[in-house]
Amino acid sequence: MTLEGLVHDERTNAVIGWVLLGIVALDGIEGVLRDVPLWGGFELIVVVVASIPALVTRDWTAMVSWPLLSVAAIAVVARAAGFPLEAAAYLVIATLALVVVVELDAFTSVELTRRFAVVFAVLTAVALQALWTVAQFYSDQWLGTEFLRSQTELQWDFVIVTAVGLVLGGFFQWYVARFEPVGAVGRPTNDSRSA
Repeated sequence: MTLEGLVHDERTNAVIGWVLLGIVALDGIEGVLRDVPLWGGFELIVVVVASIPALVTRDWTAMVSWPLLSVAAIAVVARAAGFPLEAAAYLVIATLALVVVVELDAFTSVELTRRFAVVFAVLTAVALQALWTVAQFYSDQWLGTEFLRSQTELQWDFVIVTAVGLVLGGFFQWYVARFEPVGAVGRPTNDSRSA
């Protein structure tokens, strides 16, 4: 099977996507059951959000493109292999933001130009980083973790997640323009309706 086939076939996309979500879900469950419940819970939120189109439509093939889900799975596997939690979190937060935007565009009546979708995904990533920061704060207070060590580090988290969101959004814009994956809607990159 060619790369084009992997991208355009709904069933293949869904099978690969569910396998990737399974990897994230298994690590999330393991995280909740061992000593990292905050990270495990966050991974499970990613799985739930990515599963919403399939759950709502009752069609197991209704999923975002598997390459997008692969970024979250790669971050999870890297984290399990000893990659720093902060770096994995940046990737997963940016991926979750992009998943939300792609789902809004592909599975609802919302119409977004590609450029606006990238900007919206970056803003969503910053908002998710803020929620992640609040969760880390309460985890430090209630569970005795030490996620937040300094205000400078906290500010850099926002800068880095914004940069990762821009890079991931730009890559996904290129990917959609190049391959027109399953669920993609052919729209111009600059549309007067979005102004």
